[in-house]
Amino acid sequence: MVNRRDFLRFGALAACGTVPGLRLAEAAPVSHAYFGLHPLIERNPKAVFIRRTHVANKMDGPAKLREGLALSRQIFVPMDKPGIPLTHRIVLKPNATGVYDRRRALADNWGVGTDPQFYEGMVTGLQELGLKRFHFVESTGYDTWEIRGFNDINERLGVEIGEPQRRPKHLRDGYAVNWAKVPDGVVFQRIPHYAPVGEPDTWILDIAKWKAHAMCLTQSVKNMQGLVVHPFTQFCGGWPSIQTNPLVTADVNPRVQPLVNDFFARHVKANFNRYETVATAGDRGLSPMDQEIWAHKTCDNLSTVWPGLAMIEAIFGRDGDGFNIGNDHMANMVMFSKHPFLLDVVGLYLGGHEPGNVHLYRIAKERGLTATFNPWEIQIFEWTDQGPVERKLSDFPRTELKTIYLTRKGEADLHLVNEPFDYDKHKV
Repeated sequence: MVNRRDFLRFGALAACGTVPGLRLAEAAPVSHAYFGLHPLIERNPKAVFIRRTHVANKMDGPAKLREGLALSRQIFVPMDKPGIPLTHRIVLKPNATGVYDRRRALADNWGVGTDPQFYEGMVTGLQELGLKRFHFVESTGYDTWEIRGFNDINERLGVEIGEPQRRPKHLRDGYAVNWAKVPDGVVFQRIPHYAPVGEPDTWILDIAKWKAHAMCLTQSVKNMQGLVVHPFTQFCGGWPSIQTNPLVTADVNPRVQPLVNDFFARHVKANFNRYETVATAGDRGLSPMDQEIWAHKTCDNLSTVWPGLAMIEAIFGRDGDGFNIGNDHMANMVMFSKHPFLLDVVGLYLGGHEPGNVHLYRIAKERGLTATFNPWEIQIFEWTDQGPVERKLSDFPRTELKTIYLTRKGEADLHLVNEPFDYDKHKV
């Protein structure tokens, strides 16, 4: 049960000062050996929390840093009893993608990934607790991290950056790679993650961006794809991605074709939306079967690795295809949860889409990774400075983030996936 008194008490412990400006807390001796999530988050592991932010425009760096720092100070708390040891390594997984300016200015493409100033505020708040071992893990390349300043931030904060490229020998020898066996895998038998992911003294903070993509919206679950080593990280390549590269095929489930085809046939028979679409250049050539394979790869991955906290930075959201086309829209929200699938379902709905129409979240329920893909069955709290307040999903505004996901004949390349879905009929 959410208790406002507890919220304020733990918030006072976590907050090392106000954040009206950029002055950070002065260093103080650390008297605790552990940290953890605020107990109200721990008591509600299947709830989604939404924090309203106050940023006037997307390029206001100081305001975004303040929002990240203020939230970090509230949701991460010191503990004097066993929690997460301060000696743990914190794996930071923002969406650090960056694209070179193809339009007028860099700001036009700022929304392609997690906001770097918000990220800096979150990490700074964790450092104030006494944590010192931070690892930035991302499968994209150094050049894209440079575009929006992640390399500079990580250097200033002392965050270790791993090498995203792996040679075949590295995969075979396990050099800086941790292999995870997939329980009941559909596509993969094993998945390689960048070290230190998968090691016992690690804790993952997943900070996704709220943006449209060929997979509808790329949020916290898809963001975890970036922990997977090349060439396995290419989830959206359809059958060729698991049939043509010897490095990958050795770890593919030998029964992948009958398993995926059976899932696909049942979904077609159930008359789920958009299984009739044909891949076009407008949706980057992804077919319903490509989406099916991507969903199963994603479920395989989340069967092996789970974030300590999943978060979607939605200070501003982006429509489009995720990279080349799209515009940013101020939404002034940050959403977070211990359960990434439930978090994403809420994010889909608030982004203007009907979650039941997106293959991944139905398939995740079929495979036992989530209890629901119905946004109205998820408990929602607004995270305020005075304490969490239980809300309805309809209490929050929706921001239309149009996508290129499975374009229907005659439909605009950018569209909403918002056709009605009968959740009572399709319980899965």
